[in-house]
Amino acid sequence: MRSNNRSCRWPGWFWGAVAALMLATSAWAQSVQLLNVSYDPTRELYKDINAAFARQWKARTGQEVQIKQSHGGSGRQARAVIDGLEADVVTLALAGDIDALHRNGQYIPADWQKRLPLNSSPYTLVIILVVRQGNPKGIRDWDDLVRPGISVITPNPKTSGGARWNYLAAWEYARRKYGNDAKAREFVTTLYRNVAVLDTGARGSSTTFAQRDIGDVFISWENEAHLLEKEFGSKVDIVYPSLSVLAEPPVTVVDKVVDRRGTRAVAQAYLEFLYTEEGQDLVGRHFYRPSSTAAQVKYAKTFPKLNLFSIEQAFGGWGKADRDHFADGAIFDQIYTRK
Repeated sequence: MRSNNRSCRWPGWFWGAVAALMLATSAWAQSVQLLNVSYDPTRELYKDINAAFARQWKARTGQEVQIKQSHGGSGRQARAVIDGLEADVVTLALAGDIDALHRNGQYIPADWQKRLPLNSSPYTLVIILVVRQGNPKGIRDWDDLVRPGISVITPNPKTSGGARWNYLAAWEYARRKYGNDAKAREFVTTLYRNVAVLDTGARGSSTTFAQRDIGDVFISWENEAHLLEKEFGSKVDIVYPSLSVLAEPPVTVVDKVVDRRGTRAVAQAYLEFLYTEEGQDLVGRHFYRPSSTAAQVKYAKTFPKLNLFSIEQAFGGWGKADRDHFADGAIFDQIYTRK
């Protein structure tokens, strides 16, 4: 039987295409890319974390890793992931925003906080106040933010996780001082009447205060306040109030994405790196409160001890706090009116 040799012959372009595909496959095996979807003020922290982790991962595995970042108000960032932004990991401002990834599309399991130490919060923060240099308005505590003529800068709690911590810190201060939720509501209503600008995220509010010179006081993440002091030391001072909230920004892999993209191992290692001594040192260096004992000792002078409460203690957890205060039609919507 004669064989048809022509059927076994392929044109040169085919073998060129095969070679290109093999090279591309080989290159893919040597590199991987992650997307970290984070909240507003973490840009500087994760820039250094990304570089350090990439060096360590290359040394361990021989694989190049590139970590891209996306930043914005924490609530908006969670919504973006739900709407299709392919985050391998999220590092958001509060657990409630990450819980939304489970409720809306099962992107993560309900018990996601049990997968890493300390309820998946590798560092903590507190909420403090930033004022103009010399504190010309004499702002010392939350009470001063409701005085007539005081202009307050804080982000919008509907879009910013940091803003929710700010709001609840003020609420709990007033509830403890004046005795009940009705008085706290009056206090927070007055405070928001003094708000000059509601930016969508904490970094926007920081810019409004420090660069646009709007407002007498900025309710701020502690790390953002120190960054402002570092950059605009001749323009701002830091004030630690008598009561603040223990903020625990959590992290997680986004299961739906990492399993589809095949990036679970590197994404998990990336988050675990945050708990290592190298990661914790970077955390402290960027003015986040570290969780490791060694880093806490090293940066003890940076972080004064404060009278703190937790959201669980004061508000019954983030689920209840969101329903009571930040859901559509809840207390914040009721008390806030634009000027």
